[in-house]
Amino acid sequence: MAGTGMSETEGTGAAGISNKDVAKGAGTTLLARMGGVLDAITQPLYIWMFGLAGAGFYGALWEAIDLVENSANMGMTGAMQRVVPQARTRQEEAAALRAALILGVTPSILIAALVTMAAAPVASLFNANASDTAIAVEIVSLFVWALPLWALVEVATSALRAKRVFGAEIRLRLLWEQVIRLVIVIALYLAGFGTRSLFIAHLVSLAIVAALSIRMLTRHFDLALMLRGPLFDPVFSSTLKTGLSVLPAGIVMRLFSSGPAIALNMLIPGGQGAIATSLYIIARKISSIVQLVRTAFAYVLAPLASAASTQGASQVRSIYGYSTRLSLALALPLGTVLAAMGPAMLPLFGPGADAALLALVILTFARVAEAIFGAAMPIQQVTGGYVGQQAGSVLGVAAAALIAFTLMPAPGAVHEAQDGLFAMAVAVGIGQIVAALLPLFQLHVFDRLHPFEAPFGRVAARVALVTLIGAAAALLLQLLPPVGQRIALLLVILGAWRLSWKLAAFGVVIGGAEWIAVQYLPGADRILPHLMLLSLLLPVLVATLWGALRFGLTDEDRITLGKKTVKRFRLG
Repeated sequence: MAGTGMSETEGTGAAGISNKDVAKGAGTTLLARMGGVLDAITQPLYIWMFGLAGAGFYGALWEAIDLVENSANMGMTGAMQRVVPQARTRQEEAAALRAALILGVTPSILIAALVTMAAAPVASLFNANASDTAIAVEIVSLFVWALPLWALVEVATSALRAKRVFGAEIRLRLLWEQVIRLVIVIALYLAGFGTRSLFIAHLVSLAIVAALSIRMLTRHFDLALMLRGPLFDPVFSSTLKTGLSVLPAGIVMRLFSSGPAIALNMLIPGGQGAIATSLYIIARKISSIVQLVRTAFAYVLAPLASAASTQGASQVRSIYGYSTRLSLALALPLGTVLAAMGPAMLPLFGPGADAALLALVILTFARVAEAIFGAAMPIQQVTGGYVGQQAGSVLGVAAAALIAFTLMPAPGAVHEAQDGLFAMAVAVGIGQIVAALLPLFQLHVFDRLHPFEAPFGRVAARVALVTLIGAAAALLLQLLPPVGQRIALLLVILGAWRLSWKLAAFGVVIGGAEWIAVQYLPGADRILPHLMLLSLLLPVLVATLWGALRFGLTDEDRITLGKKTVKRFRLG
């Protein structure tokens, strides 16, 4: 294929896999996954526009689609990470992509058609307020077609990651999927479409992303080769076998993410069920900022470990230990300071959102533990046996289900929604940790691999100290009276001037916008103090992350981040 720079027989080379490859891939993948951060930012706007119940109804339906897709795609997103990097020719790469598209998208098309025909009974499973219940059947029959669109996007982008095109999702997931959706939602809302705005905008944005995903595949795969050779060849069999082996782990990850929101919506009747769902989604979306760390390394480690395994266990051990240390230096300060910022962030999500604080803290620290220990899972998926990969997933789900069953309040309890939210957060948090720890234990016992060799202990102690300082600063700033917070913000602006006049100017703009809004916008005085406090806490978060990387990592680990990165951010 023109422009690819590869010959017909040239495969995906595996030579020279190093810690620098891990850092580079994780960095670009973090950028690609920043759409998750933007999603957390747009969530408050959706709640202010459609209320906790309206956003909860939309959230429950999307979580259901996401969960079904991750089961119906036959594990093809994980299969691509193992099969494509080990392909010997361009023909084998194309055959693997063909198999993944057939196995990963076809079931979703069939399910969408069935749900459309049975929209009424399916809609009755979801709880919403009275106005949304009246249009639930219409919404379900329309929105279910997001299922095959999402399956196509997932398979296509996973194939690109398998080719080490880690930054390919930046434009797709950040620009098109999130920004275009936001623009369409606002336009439809102003046009009077109500809650329908969320569902229509989501469908349109997914359609655009699906089209762009196919276009991007043409740049890195020879799609014409997909029409050659027998369909049921050895590559098809290998792709199916690999997908089924990683499918339980993929389902578990989505169960932890989507299952609780769906369960809360179905178990708690009426609008309260939708509100509980919305509160859980708020806590999960904020905690998912920490999950970006684990996701970035999972995406990168799977294909790199698959390639590095051809160089011997020592190379795998090196990138395993390095990724764990770097995950610790990112996830621990990020998660801890985010949890400390909870009281300042949650009021921005609308009245009543502060009820999600305890769930936010629980889920955030669970994500921190998952990020630190989670490097074992992608490495196990590409270097270990097929059967052993399922143990952690099964045990994690079992633990979460048992805890949820034990802690969930009885139907009709006085504080059913709040108690149910707490129970679900505890269950999911413990289940996630169990699912992350077992693969780590298995790799140590069966493959003699663990990531805690020196200098892990020294890095962990330094990162923990920086994290405690940052979290304490965040909590103390929230205890200051408004006057003290404004003085602190002024000091931050003055200090930022030494680093960047643009950063300082941004702080001045925030302060000026606050004063103008309080003077001329009714009700702004309820929101803008929280925005002002958040603008003061964000530099604390950034400074804590910088300190963890600068003083926590060893000189050797920092060098792998790249000379330009070290120099630009003064990490040397």
